[in-house]
Amino acid sequence: MKETTPKSMRLHVGLFGRRNVGKSSVLNAITRQQVSIVSPQAGTTTDPVEKPMELLPLGPVLFIDTAGIDDEGALGKLRIQKTRKVFDRTDLGVIITDGIWSDFERHILTELQDRKIPVIAVFNKTDLAAPNPEAVAELRRSSIPIVRASAVTDTGVGDLRQALLDSAPADFLESPAILADLVVPGETAVLVVPIDKEAPKGRIILPQVQTIRDLLDGDACCMVVKEGDLRAVLDNLKRPPKIVVTDSQAFKKVAADTPSEIWMTSFSILFARLKGDLVTQTQGTLAIEKLRPGDRVLVAEACTHHPIGEDIGRVKIPRWLTDHVGGPLEFITFQGRDFPEDLSSYKLVIHCGSCMSNRRLMLSRILQCRKVGVPITNYGLVIAYTLGILERALEPFPAALEVLRDPGRPKQS
Repeated sequence: MKETTPKSMRLHVGLFGRRNVGKSSVLNAITRQQVSIVSPQAGTTTDPVEKPMELLPLGPVLFIDTAGIDDEGALGKLRIQKTRKVFDRTDLGVIITDGIWSDFERHILTELQDRKIPVIAVFNKTDLAAPNPEAVAELRRSSIPIVRASAVTDTGVGDLRQALLDSAPADFLESPAILADLVVPGETAVLVVPIDKEAPKGRIILPQVQTIRDLLDGDACCMVVKEGDLRAVLDNLKRPPKIVVTDSQAFKKVAADTPSEIWMTSFSILFARLKGDLVTQTQGTLAIEKLRPGDRVLVAEACTHHPIGEDIGRVKIPRWLTDHVGGPLEFITFQGRDFPEDLSSYKLVIHCGSCMSNRRLMLSRILQCRKVGVPITNYGLVIAYTLGILERALEPFPAALEVLRDPGRPKQS
């Protein structure tokens, strides 16, 4: 993977610590670039600073240099809020200190450990003073990797790089498949890619690009067609494809044109499996039957695209759900990294496929919903449900299909 690897597919490494302990200096030393502004004045880093790079042999990573969590004043509180949101998308945490290991650092460690995030402790500024022996002993008892470093003298930077390689989560190294585990070498997948205003001239959207690459990596065959050409293409194939995957907006036509013996699903559902928890989000979809006019529904988009015309999240899904429920619902939209801390007023959360964010962020949001008992689902699942084709769209995914076929669940009206 090259420098152009999307951020969503990179290992997210969060750098945490008090103000002026040298987080930015450590990042600059690791990357060998002046990524973050360095100053003896505390609080120089105001917003999280991101730096993508290659960390061989691991591959593409994204370092996130955060503002100090001990910031002060009204502006400091805003910085702290932005820093805390970095926890939601951190795959590997690095706690940096200038030798002190207090309740403050312990709080960060606990936050990361509660989220099952691997942690490295870095004692920076060792050119000025040695780490506190009691702190070192405490971390060793907890089996936390320790790096002694000095960003000024470049001491320990190689040790930190090695610690990052050794501590990377195993599930990141395994590179989960989008579709290649369902379409074996030699089989064919047909991808239906509508060409509309959301796919500017000369481009197709990211989930489609990534699915094509995933199939090629798995030595499977891939055909890309527009929705109007699908039936003719299927009629002309000597051997039926294993699966047809469509943009959710063309679900109804593609379902009609695809023979029942061929699997059919959407890119959005594939990405619910890749980035989130398809079983949990299938369960969340069934909560649609409990919606009543006047209920609040949160629509969350991981990207920050400018909505155009018949926007899927702002226009089409609200219209289809309103028709299904039989009365107006209150839809609230959040974009990018914005996500409400208090979900208690919502009856349902509908999330995009999350192609622009990493899996850790999506799982964090699912967990946040689960803690307060608010069901969460996905664009593609909602669209398939309202069209009455969800069971068919889940045929390639037995665990999710079992949830849908559970005889004890309320039936769709």
